[in-house]
Amino acid sequence: MLDALRNIFRIPELKKRVLFSLAMLAVYRIGCHIPTPGIDRMALSHFFKQAQGTLLGLFDMFSGGALERLSVFALGIMPYISSSIIFQLLTVVVPAIEKLSKEGESGRKKIIQYTRYGTIVLSIVQGLGIAVGLESMRGPAGELVVPTPGWSFRLMTVLTLTAGTAFIMWLGEQMSERGIGNGISLIIFAGIVVRIPTALGNTWKLLGAGQLSLFVILFIVAFMFAVIAGIVFVERGQRRLPIHYAKRVTGLKTYNAQSSHLPLKVNMAGVIPPIFASSIIMFPATIANFINVPWVQNIAKSLMPGHWAYNVFFVAFIVFFCYFYTAVTFNPVDVAENIKKHGGYIPGIRPGKETSDFMDSVLTKLTFAGAIYISVVCVLPSILIGKFNLPFYFGGTGLLIAIGVGMDTVSQIESHLITRSYEGFMKGVRIRGRR
Repeated sequence: MLDALRNIFRIPELKKRVLFSLAMLAVYRIGCHIPTPGIDRMALSHFFKQAQGTLLGLFDMFSGGALERLSVFALGIMPYISSSIIFQLLTVVVPAIEKLSKEGESGRKKIIQYTRYGTIVLSIVQGLGIAVGLESMRGPAGELVVPTPGWSFRLMTVLTLTAGTAFIMWLGEQMSERGIGNGISLIIFAGIVVRIPTALGNTWKLLGAGQLSLFVILFIVAFMFAVIAGIVFVERGQRRLPIHYAKRVTGLKTYNAQSSHLPLKVNMAGVIPPIFASSIIMFPATIANFINVPWVQNIAKSLMPGHWAYNVFFVAFIVFFCYFYTAVTFNPVDVAENIKKHGGYIPGIRPGKETSDFMDSVLTKLTFAGAIYISVVCVLPSILIGKFNLPFYFGGTGLLIAIGVGMDTVSQIESHLITRSYEGFMKGVRIRGRR
């Protein structure tokens, strides 16, 4: 495998795609350090240190620290993700959008265009909210984060942040088209992994100060590898429902009997449930940063990572959103109807309603297993930090996204190599889907 990876750059097209993606990611990381005008950086940094465990901390993770510095990319790609999720949910609710989704490539392009418009609208709203919120923030000595508040600052901030999000959206689309992997996912991936050097530096400092022993660090490293291996194993796990197609004649063509399968992933909902759950459970803590009311502060403290109430509500929301999002994205009735139309059936199950009921039963069990798996991974950081004093954040939504994006990117690289019959890569390598 290592020999094959060293020879990736021998294929001109693949080399061009990889270098293009790396160049676009470099542009993104440079933009994360270009500041928005009119901000006191020291006062803002102090405020974000107090906002750990809130929605601001979650958004800052996805933006790769750009929100904490309030750079031109402070909103990150979150408005685009939110707009995509909104239109995906509207596909089930609004008949016109559902009709567009079934029109093939032309309908997909229209939905993407509407998603872009929604991204701009959300960026304007979020940018205005950030600008107004910044004007009320103060540093450790009581100094204003925004020295000269007013509508001039608000308009400048909204324009800057909206333009930054639009540029990131364009970068992601260019990377998907001309690079390797999914551009939007790679941008999020870059924002997450950029914190690894800081985490390693903090661990080294604690080791030098004697607060962590070498044995503990070796145990943590072994545990991290075990968790990553478990995530990879589950993310690639699937239940394959066998489907048989009877011999049929269509016009002058005769189709022989065939056997296939319908793959159902263990984690059908992906990383959407922990993102939704984190957003809801962190909302009181976010409000507490702006409202100094005793009962709001008490609720916010009980919903901070490490508290038992946080873990209980977090797991409950994850399980709920796993079932909800799976029900939205996968319709057993439509799938069973399509199988029936093409003359297919599951052995031992009647086509039609019994097939849809069987798939719904299997999907319910898989979703429960996937929800438990996501819950364990997402609660893991608060347990490691609270009980074992881990010096960095390991696990949670960020780890799921990083591993998922890494697997998808490697899979696309493998596809490029396989289509060119690269024998050195094929020898002794187990590709996903090959036996």
